[in-house]
Amino acid sequence: MALPPRNLLADEASPYLQQHAANPVHWRPWSTAALQEARELDRPILLSVGYAACHWCHVMAHESFESPDIAGVMNRLFVNIKVDREERPDIDQLYMAALTAMGDQGGWPLTMFLTPDAQPFWGGTYFPPRARFGRHGFVEILEAVSNAWHKKRADILRGAGTLTAHVQDKLGATHDKGTIRPETLPDIAENIHNMIDRDAGGLKGAPKFPNAPFMHALWLSYLNTGNAAHRSAVLTSLEHMLAGGIYDHVGGGLARYSTDAQWLVPHFEKMLYDNAQLLRLANWAYAESGSELFRVRIEETIVFLLNEMRVEGGAFASSLDADSEGQEGLFYTWEESEVEEVLCSDSSLFFKHFSLAKPPSWEGKPILFQTPDQAMQAVVNAVELKPLKQRLLSARGKRVRPGLDDKVLTDWNGLAIGALAECGRTFGRPDWIEAARMAFEQIVGTARGGRLPHSTLGKKAQFPALSSDYASMANAAISLFEATQEPSFIDQARHFMGELDRWHADDAGSGYYLSASDSEDVPVRIRGDVDEAIPSATSQIIEALARLASATGDTDIQEKAWTIAEYAAGRASRQSYGQIGIFNACELAREPRKLVMVDDPANPKFVPAANQCPDPRRVDLVLPLGRDVEVSLPGGVAPSTEKPCAYLCTGIVCLPVIADADTLEKALKARP
Repeated sequence: MALPPRNLLADEASPYLQQHAANPVHWRPWSTAALQEARELDRPILLSVGYAACHWCHVMAHESFESPDIAGVMNRLFVNIKVDREERPDIDQLYMAALTAMGDQGGWPLTMFLTPDAQPFWGGTYFPPRARFGRHGFVEILEAVSNAWHKKRADILRGAGTLTAHVQDKLGATHDKGTIRPETLPDIAENIHNMIDRDAGGLKGAPKFPNAPFMHALWLSYLNTGNAAHRSAVLTSLEHMLAGGIYDHVGGGLARYSTDAQWLVPHFEKMLYDNAQLLRLANWAYAESGSELFRVRIEETIVFLLNEMRVEGGAFASSLDADSEGQEGLFYTWEESEVEEVLCSDSSLFFKHFSLAKPPSWEGKPILFQTPDQAMQAVVNAVELKPLKQRLLSARGKRVRPGLDDKVLTDWNGLAIGALAECGRTFGRPDWIEAARMAFEQIVGTARGGRLPHSTLGKKAQFPALSSDYASMANAAISLFEATQEPSFIDQARHFMGELDRWHADDAGSGYYLSASDSEDVPVRIRGDVDEAIPSATSQIIEALARLASATGDTDIQEKAWTIAEYAAGRASRQSYGQIGIFNACELAREPRKLVMVDDPANPKFVPAANQCPDPRRVDLVLPLGRDVEVSLPGGVAPSTEKPCAYLCTGIVCLPVIADADTLEKALKARP
């Protein structure tokens, strides 16, 4: 039976879908019922994919989806399905791959036309209601697609079948194992380095994204080979983005990307995943360089996350919108007179350390940024500037705030939990570790029958989880274990990986699918190999397996990590730059590092040294002095706990026993 002829989004657990609940479009959420309706009515599907913080999604909604006339055409000709890409990345990735296979660059909003069997046959991104910007008008497209469906259906079905088979082969197939060589990642990192903007950091050109997987590859290459140019590329990129307009100098936190090549004009949405990954990168950079800029930005960003992104219970919301009062960036931008009104005579001191710019491409108020020299000087004078920034923050708080997408995504929260735990260790901040624990416990508390949800909003939860959720939470659990040395976190990591095996593993033992085996509304199960703004699900799985093997000494898990890494490398070798995360994770499987410290809990010597030297390749274990333990070093040797010491192992080889903290610090900082 067909679904009711009305909009069905009001009861959804996604703020993005709820934003469209009052549209005159008869939207359906993605579901088996909506797909069945399309088959029964024999109508093509109009699929619209977006997310709450997406500026152009809002534009298309206002122009087209809120129009009764356009909605009437949509309702008459199509079954209309709305998807929050953050809730359903398995659906989004599938149809985005189809669009790019058609030769389109892709982006959001994603507008795809599907057969009643959910096979894609044509699409695009943003369409204006009437022809402009060199684009066909949306109404014109709707009528043309419907006309083609009725007059050229056989051709459309043939093309849709071919396109679907191509996407399935690209995203879901099993391929032969690849070879994981020591030179693979350095070679890829050198190619990335050749793409780096030598002046402003980041990749050359515009727009500029933080691109954490690329930065991660450069950092791992530096750690493994000592390539100073790769180190410099990461540090330069971080320095410029953290001084530019992409960073919120008043409230802390990073915007999603800059529209220009200088990190100046941001796309003002703030995403949880960007800031979580920024914290990890900045933490490594701070420990390596000692730059106070990184320390200050880490502290400011964590304050932002704790103050503005936490929901009741301690977990983290997904994003803050780019728009307020219908204008992009209005909440974050300042006229010089507004700053002077708030700071009065102190404004001259403020403008010695900060600048305002309004480039020709930007129509809003001026954007606050720093030159590199101003950023460094502001760090020196941070105590003087802090109350000025606080006054601006208070004044800004009286403005209409951007919308908060307060759904809790499990995989994004896993990234944030891990970052907080790692920064808490480096900075000696047990309160940050406790915040990570609270978020972790809230996520675990939403599980049903041992299974995690992918998304929660209040009491509503979306099951089943994706493979990225289990992997991200397993990594978060291991980071919390390192921070607290509580064995229960290892038990949780084992449980998550067990659920991953139960619901996501393929029959060949070669890897995992993004969607669970009992997800009934997925047309094609894909692997989750592709990096988006976060590392791919596959890369997070390999990382979790490699780290769990190091933490437990379990050789079966170690063997599984290696096997999954080999198969993933075989697939990634076909399209490496979209799957850098896999090559990063393969390095952890290829040459895992393990640090076992025997220390006095009342007067630790080795633990503080280790905490000051974070390393994404390493897992740290602490053994209480004088107690019997079940921990083993590579090769099955049990460490002695009779006196304080440390064992640093790479692969199956351990350095001689380290007897003092200074020697440990030198060993941890040693580069090839």
